Amino acid sequence: MTDLTAPARFERPSAVTFLGYLAGLVLVFWCLSGAGFSMDKVMTSPPRFADFLSRAFPPNLSGDVLGRLGWKMVETLQIAVAGAVLGVILSLPVALLAARGLIAGPWVNQTTRIVLGFIRAVPDIAWALVFVVAVGLGPFAGMLAILIDTVGFCGRFFADDMEATEKGPAESLTATGARRLDVVACATIPAAMPAFVSTALYALEKAVRSSTILGLVGAGGIGIELKVGFDLFDYPTALTVILMIAVVVIGIEQLSGHARTKIIGEQR
Repeated sequence: MTDLTAPARFERPSAVTFLGYLAGLVLVFWCLSGAGFSMDKVMTSPPRFADFLSRAFPPNLSGDVLGRLGWKMVETLQIAVAGAVLGVILSLPVALLAARGLIAGPWVNQTTRIVLGFIRAVPDIAWALVFVVAVGLGPFAGMLAILIDTVGFCGRFFADDMEATEKGPAESLTATGARRLDVVACATIPAAMPAFVSTALYALEKAVRSSTILGLVGAGGIGIELKVGFDLFDYPTALTVILMIAVVVIGIEQLSGHARTKIIGEQR
């Protein structure tokens, strides 16, 4: 039977709520002003963008350019995969310290979470700059930046995944006198493993996207080719780099999404 009841109406906001809405609106306009928002620039940008496309199209598909960019893209993927894999591995012991009620006390949990929050707060390109200073220019600095960024990302979510697992098996093992580490290894981690894999795949996607721009600061990968293309006004080559990045990132996302769907299906 069709429900003919009128939909619920919005309640009339109180004076305090109305002032909150007004303050939020003022904040948005203040931020737009600080960001240099200009309707005039918005209206005049399409012709400039069209001029860029006319100068960049067709992309440079010559053999030597594709060969050079192809190797740089391979280097980019190497940076992303190496950094993400090592970061995921190192994230597990860090997550064990961050997860509440597992192997460490509240002070250790909170301190570890603060450190992970600090790692996530610093952009990956800033970490790349730090490691360029520490180890020099090249892909190793980029790999270290991806690694530390992955630890900050996966460490937090791995900890949350372990906290969200069903407590029954862990409590049963604890009742038999098992040690905390045994409980974690035999009950908590196996229960959280599907979530671990899904989070790790997201981390790999994130690493691939990040690694494509680390070359802008000298941390290896294809980003340096993009910077050189724009610096030299070689827009066809720059467009080729952009298209290569888009194809690779979308491809990795599709493969990762397929793997996650399969994992979730097997879990059910």
